[in-house]
Amino acid sequence: MSSTIATYIKDPAAKLDYSIDWSSWLPTGDTISAVAWSATGVTVSASPAPSHASGVATAWLEGGTEGEDATVTCQVTTTAGRIDERSIRVQVRSR
Repeated sequence: MSSTIATYIKDPAAKLDYSIDWSSWLPTGDTISAVAWSATGVTVSASPAPSHASGVATAWLEGGTEGEDATVTCQVTTTAGRIDERSIRVQVRSR
């Protein structure tokens, strides 16, 4: 089960990047080797593709229904074989 670490407000027409910083969680010498994003209530954009660098995983989110809240989850796998996930809440509101 993932923990919700932050809440953001996103306009339904916006396409924006959202990041989760894993660097303080990563032990010395371990790095992110893979990242998978999933969402309910908004869409994880295929372009630009989700990425990870220097311990930070980033995805671009778009869409959503005005007045609804979305949950976006990022799962990382590290070079040492660690797997963990964190979620953010995205409130879809006209701005």
